[in-house]
Amino acid sequence: MRKYNYRRLIFLVLFAVVLAVILRSTIFASYIVDGESMEPTLYDGNLLMVNKVVYDLKDVDRFDVIVFHANEEEDYVKRVIGLPGDEIEYKNDRLYVNGEFVKEDFLDAYVQASDSRPFTDNFTLKDTTGEQKVPEERLFVMGDNRGDSLDSRSFGFISLEQLVGKVDVKYWPLSQAKLSFGN
Repeated sequence: MRKYNYRRLIFLVLFAVVLAVILRSTIFASYIVDGESMEPTLYDGNLLMVNKVVYDLKDVDRFDVIVFHANEEEDYVKRVIGLPGDEIEYKNDRLYVNGEFVKEDFLDAYVQASDSRPFTDNFTLKDTTGEQKVPEERLFVMGDNRGDSLDSRSFGFISLEQLVGKVDVKYWPLSQAKLSFGN
């Protein structure tokens, strides 16, 4: 019969728990989706893991799903549509960035199932000065449920300083688990 070194096992388990707590609090954050603005990508009650350091290492990409501080009490989850310097326009349910049509594959099933036409109302992006570009150090964000989303069309651009991080994992419910969002 083999003897186990319980001290070593207890040390290993404690080390793993401490490491998990440190990584979770510094690199990742857990969020619960509250509302319907990101359907069909994210549903009310989904649990998300947000990578808090990814944007220290790389730039934000178009269509990344992000969490940001909307105000002192609330954080929002939205999709990045416009990057600094972009000209954004929606016309006939089609996104144009800098005059070029950009396909939004993540919306296809939802648009087809939607009874409302147009799915995304026409608009041309303008900032408070009348400029038609996303300002430097700012992002233009929208929810995937375009008819029921409080987003940059309402509250304007968000600053890069408001970013919490990128949604990397949807882990609850398990039947809807997903490991990546965006492009």
